[in-house]
Amino acid sequence: MNWLAAAATTVSPASTQQAIGLPTLFVLVLLGALVPVVPTGALVSSAAVVAFHQTSPLSLALVFVTASLAAFLGDATLYWLGRRGIGSKNGSRWLEAIRSRAPEERLAQAQEKLADHGVAVLVLSRLVPAGRLPVMLACLLAEWPLRRFSRGNLPACLAWAVTYQLIGILGGSLFSEPWEGVVAAVVLTVVISVGPALWRRARRA
Repeated sequence: MNWLAAAATTVSPASTQQAIGLPTLFVLVLLGALVPVVPTGALVSSAAVVAFHQTSPLSLALVFVTASLAAFLGDATLYWLGRRGIGSKNGSRWLEAIRSRAPEERLAQAQEKLADHGVAVLVLSRLVPAGRLPVMLACLLAEWPLRRFSRGNLPACLAWAVTYQLIGILGGSLFSEPWEGVVAAVVLTVVISVGPALWRRARRA
Protein backbone atom coordinates (compact mmCIF):
# COMPACT_ATOMS: atom_id res chain seq x y z
CA MET A 1 0.00 0.00 0.00
CA ASN A 2 2.90 2.34 0.71
CA TRP A 3 4.31 2.01 -2.80
CA LEU A 4 0.83 2.67 -4.24
CA ALA A 5 0.49 5.88 -2.22
CA ALA A 6 4.00 6.95 -3.22
CA ALA A 7 3.22 6.37 -6.90
CA ALA A 8 0.03 8.38 -6.61
CA THR A 9 1.87 11.34 -5.16
CA THR A 10 4.36 11.34 -8.04
CA VAL A 11 1.62 11.76 -10.65
CA SER A 12 1.37 15.46 -11.37
CA PRO A 13 -1.83 17.22 -12.48
CA ALA A 14 -0.11 18.04 -15.79
CA SER A 15 0.56 14.40 -16.58
CA THR A 16 -3.02 13.52 -15.64
CA GLN A 17 -4.36 16.20 -17.99
CA GLN A 18 -2.13 14.88 -20.76
CA ALA A 19 -3.29 11.31 -20.23
CA ILE A 20 -6.91 12.39 -20.57
CA GLY A 21 -6.69 15.43 -22.83
CA LEU A 22 -4.30 14.24 -25.54
CA PRO A 23 -6.31 11.14 -26.55
CA THR A 24 -9.45 13.29 -26.57
CA LEU A 25 -7.72 15.90 -28.75
CA PHE A 26 -6.53 13.16 -31.10
CA VAL A 27 -10.00 11.66 -31.51
CA LEU A 28 -11.74 15.02 -32.00
CA VAL A 29 -9.22 16.28 -34.57
CA LEU A 30 -9.41 12.96 -36.40
CA LEU A 31 -13.21 13.15 -36.48
CA GLY A 32 -13.02 16.79 -37.51
CA ALA A 33 -10.93 15.85 -40.54
CA LEU A 34 -13.49 13.22 -41.55
CA VAL A 35 -16.62 15.20 -40.68
CA PRO A 36 -15.72 18.88 -41.09
CA VAL A 37 -18.17 20.28 -38.56
CA VAL A 38 -15.88 19.95 -35.54
CA PRO A 39 -13.90 23.20 -34.96
CA THR A 40 -10.52 21.49 -34.93
CA GLY A 41 -8.54 24.73 -35.06
CA ALA A 42 -10.22 25.97 -31.90
CA LEU A 43 -9.53 22.62 -30.22
CA VAL A 44 -5.82 22.81 -30.99
CA SER A 45 -5.60 26.43 -29.84
CA SER A 46 -7.42 25.61 -26.59
CA ALA A 47 -5.15 22.64 -25.92
CA ALA A 48 -2.13 24.86 -26.58
CA VAL A 49 -3.38 27.40 -24.02
CA VAL A 50 -3.63 24.70 -21.36
CA ALA A 51 -0.21 23.32 -22.32
CA PHE A 52 1.30 26.82 -22.20
CA HIS A 53 0.20 27.26 -18.58
CA GLN A 54 1.74 23.94 -17.54
CA THR A 55 5.30 23.88 -16.26
CA SER A 56 6.50 21.08 -18.52
CA PRO A 57 7.88 22.30 -21.88
CA LEU A 58 7.02 18.88 -23.26
CA SER A 59 3.31 19.68 -23.10
CA LEU A 60 3.32 21.96 -26.14
CA ALA A 61 5.33 19.43 -28.14
CA LEU A 62 2.83 16.69 -27.30
CA VAL A 63 -0.08 18.89 -28.40
CA PHE A 64 1.70 19.60 -31.69
CA VAL A 65 2.45 15.93 -32.39
CA THR A 66 -1.05 14.81 -31.42
CA ALA A 67 -2.85 17.44 -33.50
CA SER A 68 -0.71 17.10 -36.63
CA LEU A 69 -0.81 13.28 -36.55
CA ALA A 70 -4.58 13.20 -36.08
CA ALA A 71 -5.11 15.72 -38.90
CA PHE A 72 -2.83 13.78 -41.23
CA LEU A 73 -4.48 10.43 -40.53
CA GLY A 74 -7.95 11.97 -40.85
CA ASP A 75 -7.13 13.57 -44.20
CA ALA A 76 -5.53 10.38 -45.49
CA THR A 77 -8.57 8.33 -44.47
CA LEU A 78 -11.00 10.79 -46.07
CA TYR A 79 -8.93 10.89 -49.26
CA TRP A 80 -8.81 7.10 -49.40
CA LEU A 81 -12.59 6.95 -48.98
CA GLY A 82 -12.96 9.58 -51.71
CA ARG A 83 -10.72 7.55 -54.02
CA ARG A 84 -12.99 4.57 -53.50
CA GLY A 85 -15.95 6.73 -54.45
CA ILE A 86 -14.20 8.00 -57.58
CA GLY A 87 -13.50 4.43 -58.68
CA SER A 88 -17.03 3.21 -57.95
CA LYS A 89 -19.84 3.49 -60.49
CA ASN A 90 -22.28 4.48 -57.77
CA GLY A 91 -19.92 6.86 -55.99
CA SER A 92 -20.02 7.02 -52.20
CA ARG A 93 -21.48 9.15 -49.45
CA TRP A 94 -17.99 10.28 -48.48
CA LEU A 95 -17.31 11.56 -51.98
CA GLU A 96 -20.67 13.32 -52.03
CA ALA A 97 -19.90 14.88 -48.67
CA ILE A 98 -16.67 16.32 -50.08
CA ARG A 99 -18.48 17.57 -53.19
CA SER A 100 -21.19 19.23 -51.12
CA ARG A 101 -18.57 21.31 -49.30
CA ALA A 102 -16.61 22.23 -52.42
CA PRO A 103 -18.58 24.86 -54.40
CA GLU A 104 -17.99 24.91 -58.16
CA GLU A 105 -16.24 28.27 -58.01
CA ARG A 106 -13.85 27.16 -55.26
CA LEU A 107 -13.27 23.83 -57.00
CA ALA A 108 -12.37 25.54 -60.28
CA GLN A 109 -9.90 27.80 -58.46
CA ALA A 110 -8.39 24.81 -56.67
CA GLN A 111 -7.98 22.85 -59.90
CA GLU A 112 -6.29 25.80 -61.59
CA LYS A 113 -3.89 26.36 -58.68
CA LEU A 114 -3.20 22.65 -58.37
CA ALA A 115 -2.26 22.46 -62.05
CA ASP A 116 0.08 25.45 -61.69
CA HIS A 117 1.72 24.79 -58.32
CA GLY A 118 1.23 21.10 -57.50
CA VAL A 119 1.63 19.90 -53.92
CA ALA A 120 2.41 23.40 -52.61
CA VAL A 121 -1.31 24.15 -52.89
CA LEU A 122 -2.03 21.51 -50.25
CA VAL A 123 -0.08 23.45 -47.63
CA LEU A 124 -2.07 26.62 -48.28
CA SER A 125 -5.36 24.72 -48.43
CA ARG A 126 -5.06 23.73 -44.77
CA LEU A 127 -4.36 27.31 -43.72
CA VAL A 128 -7.08 28.99 -45.78
CA PRO A 129 -10.58 28.76 -44.23
CA ALA A 130 -12.76 26.28 -46.15
CA GLY A 131 -9.87 25.60 -48.52
CA ARG A 132 -9.05 22.02 -47.57
CA LEU A 133 -11.95 20.14 -49.20
CA PRO A 134 -11.96 21.94 -52.59
CA VAL A 135 -8.25 21.15 -52.99
CA MET A 136 -8.78 17.58 -51.82
CA LEU A 137 -11.57 17.15 -54.38
CA ALA A 138 -9.32 18.66 -57.06
CA CYS A 139 -6.67 16.07 -56.19
CA LEU A 140 -9.29 13.31 -56.40
CA LEU A 141 -10.50 14.48 -59.80
CA ALA A 142 -6.89 14.71 -60.98
CA GLU A 143 -6.54 11.05 -59.89
CA TRP A 144 -3.64 11.64 -57.57
CA PRO A 145 -2.66 8.42 -55.78
CA LEU A 146 -2.87 8.39 -52.00
CA ARG A 147 0.92 8.38 -51.67
CA ARG A 148 1.32 11.60 -53.69
CA PHE A 149 -1.47 13.30 -51.77
CA SER A 150 0.04 12.23 -48.45
CA ARG A 151 3.48 13.63 -49.36
CA GLY A 152 1.96 17.05 -49.88
CA ASN A 153 -0.49 16.79 -47.02
CA LEU A 154 2.12 16.01 -44.35
CA PRO A 155 3.74 19.48 -44.37
CA ALA A 156 0.23 20.95 -44.68
CA CYS A 157 -0.86 19.29 -41.42
CA LEU A 158 2.37 20.32 -39.68
CA ALA A 159 1.91 23.95 -40.77
CA TRP A 160 -1.73 23.87 -39.69
CA ALA A 161 -0.90 22.51 -36.24
CA VAL A 162 1.87 25.11 -35.75
CA THR A 163 -0.41 27.98 -36.81
CA TYR A 164 -3.25 27.16 -34.43
CA GLN A 165 -0.86 26.28 -31.64
CA LEU A 166 0.73 29.72 -31.99
CA ILE A 167 -2.74 31.25 -31.70
CA GLY A 168 -3.21 29.30 -28.46
CA ILE A 169 0.19 30.40 -27.14
CA LEU A 170 -0.71 34.01 -27.93
CA GLY A 171 -4.00 33.67 -26.07
CA GLY A 172 -2.31 31.96 -23.15
CA SER A 173 0.39 34.63 -22.88
CA LEU A 174 -2.15 37.46 -22.72
CA PHE A 175 -4.01 36.14 -19.68
CA SER A 176 -2.95 34.68 -16.35
CA GLU A 177 -5.88 32.26 -16.13
CA PRO A 178 -6.03 29.36 -18.62
CA TRP A 179 -9.78 29.70 -19.18
CA GLU A 180 -9.34 33.33 -20.23
CA GLY A 181 -6.70 32.30 -22.73
CA VAL A 182 -8.97 29.53 -24.05
CA VAL A 183 -11.79 32.04 -24.61
CA ALA A 184 -9.42 34.41 -26.40
CA ALA A 185 -8.01 31.62 -28.58
CA VAL A 186 -11.46 30.34 -29.51
CA VAL A 187 -12.68 33.83 -30.41
CA LEU A 188 -9.58 34.43 -32.53
CA THR A 189 -9.91 31.12 -34.39
CA VAL A 190 -13.60 31.78 -35.06
CA VAL A 191 -12.76 35.23 -36.45
CA ILE A 192 -10.07 33.71 -38.67
CA SER A 193 -12.43 30.99 -39.89
CA VAL A 194 -15.57 33.04 -40.42
CA GLY A 195 -14.09 36.45 -41.22
CA PRO A 196 -13.10 35.83 -44.86
CA ALA A 197 -16.50 34.34 -45.74
CA LEU A 198 -18.33 37.28 -44.17
CA TRP A 199 -16.06 39.70 -46.02
CA ARG A 200 -16.81 38.01 -49.36
CA ARG A 201 -20.55 38.14 -48.69
CA ALA A 202 -20.33 41.80 -47.73
CA ARG A 203 -18.48 42.64 -50.94
CA ARG A 204 -21.06 40.79 -53.05
CA ALA A 205 -23.91 42.58 -51.27
